[in-house]
Amino acid sequence: MSIRVQNLTKEYGPQRAVNQISLTVQPGEIVGFLGPNGAGKSTTMKIATGYLPPTEGTVEVNGFDVQTQPMDVRRSVGYLPEHNPLYLDLYVKEYLRFAGSLHGLRGADLSRRIADIIELVSLGREQHKRVGQLSKGYRQRVGLAQALLHNPPVLILDEPTTGLDPNQLTEIRQVIRDAGRDKTVLFSTHIMQEVEAVCDRVVIINRGQLVADGPLSQLRTASAGEGVVVVAEFETELTAPEVLATLPGVERVEPLGKGQYRITAGPATDLRAAIFRLAADQNLTLVGLRQQENSLEGIFKELTK
Repeated sequence: MSIRVQNLTKEYGPQRAVNQISLTVQPGEIVGFLGPNGAGKSTTMKIATGYLPPTEGTVEVNGFDVQTQPMDVRRSVGYLPEHNPLYLDLYVKEYLRFAGSLHGLRGADLSRRIADIIELVSLGREQHKRVGQLSKGYRQRVGLAQALLHNPPVLILDEPTTGLDPNQLTEIRQVIRDAGRDKTVLFSTHIMQEVEAVCDRVVIINRGQLVADGPLSQLRTASAGEGVVVVAEFETELTAPEVLATLPGVERVEPLGKGQYRITAGPATDLRAAIFRLAADQNLTLVGLRQQENSLEGIFKELTK
């Protein structure tokens, strides 16, 4: 396995930022690492890259222990921190040449690799500018380029799409997907659509503790076990909305205004046919009916509230 975290704890004085978390990320897996601000995501990533020592527990990356084999870990990892540290006075290609040299790349091999990475992250138009002249979105691309430059087997990306516009988001998501074909990718984000579009698996932590770990489909299924929600829209407000509460399995009816009602039923209950029949029997004009999917955002809020 490419990343193995066992009983990891990190304390800053009396504050426990990470509390006994364990997880593994397999080769070729793209895992979204989620949690509210202060949950311990960045701390865990910094420990996994060798920037911080753990208080307790072990972390292995690409088979190397971060405490006893830190240089091997650093050779194995491409890391983009949350606050992207760049040398603003260097030109883009100059900075990438410097970053590549730190990983032992030289001469023609380094030049070819820089050219390939610049094309991969779409930095072609900006490659002759100083880093300090770039927008925040392009600086993120430079940070991602240096993380990919030495072709590491593991990528650890902390908020890699911060500051990108919608077009850039699409491009960088594709870069991450492509990287995931032959690399292990662990990345954090607050953009739920990004996780749904890119990730094989989701890990959620809250207050330093692991609260969810699994494929998104599995998390949705588990969340659905708490109840099914349907929104029914009628042409006009119902004179007796309590009739909806008489349907089998219904637990709660909430008026939303303008003829709309949110109806919550028990697990594995499909209310749509029953609502349609009720409308027909009572001469009610039903103009809309949809079952709400358990979104990742809803699951996240429920697990971290």
